[in-house]
Amino acid sequence: DLAHPDAHLIRLIPTADATYTPIANDGGHFWFQTTLDAPNGKVIGIDLAHPERAAWKTVIPQTRNTLESVSMVDDTLIASYLADAQSRVELHARDGALIQTLSLPGIGTTNGFTGRRTDRESFFSFTNFTTPNTIYRLDLPARTISIYHQPKLLFNPADFETREVFAISKDGTRIPIFLSYRKGMKQDGVNPTLLYAYGGFDISLAPAFSPSNLLWMEMGGIYAQACLRGGGEHGEAWHQAGTVLHKQNAFDDFIASTEYLIANKYTSTPHLAIHGRSNGGLLMGAVETQRPDLFGAVLADVGVMDMLRFDKFTIGWAWKSDYGSPSTDKADFEAIYKYSPLQNVHPGVRYPPTLITTADHDDRVFPAHSYKFAATMQAAIRAEKPPAGPVLIRVETRAGHGGGMPLSNLVDVTADQYAFLIRELRMTPKLQ
Repeated sequence: DLAHPDAHLIRLIPTADATYTPIANDGGHFWFQTTLDAPNGKVIGIDLAHPERAAWKTVIPQTRNTLESVSMVDDTLIASYLADAQSRVELHARDGALIQTLSLPGIGTTNGFTGRRTDRESFFSFTNFTTPNTIYRLDLPARTISIYHQPKLLFNPADFETREVFAISKDGTRIPIFLSYRKGMKQDGVNPTLLYAYGGFDISLAPAFSPSNLLWMEMGGIYAQACLRGGGEHGEAWHQAGTVLHKQNAFDDFIASTEYLIANKYTSTPHLAIHGRSNGGLLMGAVETQRPDLFGAVLADVGVMDMLRFDKFTIGWAWKSDYGSPSTDKADFEAIYKYSPLQNVHPGVRYPPTLITTADHDDRVFPAHSYKFAATMQAAIRAEKPPAGPVLIRVETRAGHGGGMPLSNLVDVTADQYAFLIRELRMTPKLQ
């Protein structure tokens, strides 16, 4: 209590049994965001007059959507959710009663909504696959939003559209897929399509802007993004369903996403490329060795390809939470052996054209993963008559896992990858 300089600290939550994030307080009444008995998140109220746990009250209960953040502005709780991998923002009264769901500019991702409890306005960013970060103002008394700052663009976002569709995985799980493309696209099965995914470490793939993805769409392609188990799109249960002994679920989800795109004539195998980085590079190696018949081309960036030895190099030991421990646990070893890309390359199988990328100073995913996978794949395709492939490896020098790479190098990598896809998918770019 700051009104009493000699007052002692009051310990409200002495046990680390869940996450607890303070939102705001009005005198001795506090609001917290927590995962206590709510893996997807909820809001509770704690009154200093009765701080014991039995007196805590649920203000906003858990829902099927993942509660990402909560703030209080103008005495209004602003709750930001991830609903089927896109943002949903709700305004609630202090007691948790729903006031309204904000009407956002479209399918996309929001961030922000900060401010003091007594402020009358807040600001947030909005982005999606065809919209760079745009800043909006939220007028709390009027419950309206308006553009505050918009970047100047050399293209018209209205020329493109995004839709969300759902594939059904092997075990019946519903898998969200975002599709973005130039308006007027025909579902005739011949659209060049680039499908990206990650599926691990509780990381959510929400709509976001990328100049290289926009370029792909400007060339006449469909950019697709699948949200697989292992990620964080649907909370901790979704994450755990794609880890350790359940890691195959992530690969099944990706394969189901691919089959959905083909069955619904967005594309077909000769016109379909797939892309993943890091854990997503592992995803690429796993699915192309399990279903080489499905893909027209593969981009595998800095992937974890030798899963039987991932914990032996650099920071690999820290990934056991998602992958298990092949060195010490028999069940983990047997599960990993079935999908580890390096151990599942076999001569006599026609693998799709593959471009592997790595960097010689990558201290996250040791480059030997990519070296060994490329060499093993190249040996396998040479056994084919005529030879399959190609399988190429691109090694960036004086660079790491991606974060430390200069923009000029990133542009060079993307240019090489797109040149590879244009050749292997036999594309005729339709730049306008």
